[in-house]
Amino acid sequence: MANSDILLSNAHEFVDQEIGLTDWLDIDQMQVNIFGEVTRWPTWMHNDRDRAARESPYGGTIIHGFFLLSLITYFVRMGGINPADGAYSLNYGMDKARILKPVVIGDGIRVRDRIGLMKVVDKGEGRRLITTSHHIEIASLDGPAAYVEYLNMWFPKTD
Repeated sequence: MANSDILLSNAHEFVDQEIGLTDWLDIDQMQVNIFGEVTRWPTWMHNDRDRAARESPYGGTIIHGFFLLSLITYFVRMGGINPADGAYSLNYGMDKARILKPVVIGDGIRVRDRIGLMKVVDKGEGRRLITTSHHIEIASLDGPAAYVEYLNMWFPKTD
């Protein structure tokens, strides 16, 4: 789903609306293992399938909460909500991030994001600080597995 109507100049008109719903994204154990290695957090509950099957209260390995959160910038792009008159954006941080449910990897999971527009702040010279809400859903779970309020500083295109 893409929302090509959103511009930096009119983003404020979309506050309190859902502006994007991404396609499903497949995540598997290999990706979780790589994330664990790259972040220096390859713990057994995330990366050791045999031990997690025996000892974890979840019956298998679970995806890193930070892995789910790290997908936000991908989902913003995939959701087609980049303002057409924006040249680029910089990650400005998060106001709120919650991991609401452990997500068992098993043979793989499917993840998608419901994106809402929460707030737009004019920062002068055409720049906008845009806050979006993200309800990260897992195909096999009811309700979101994670919730994030993401801040993105957008810079306008110049002639």
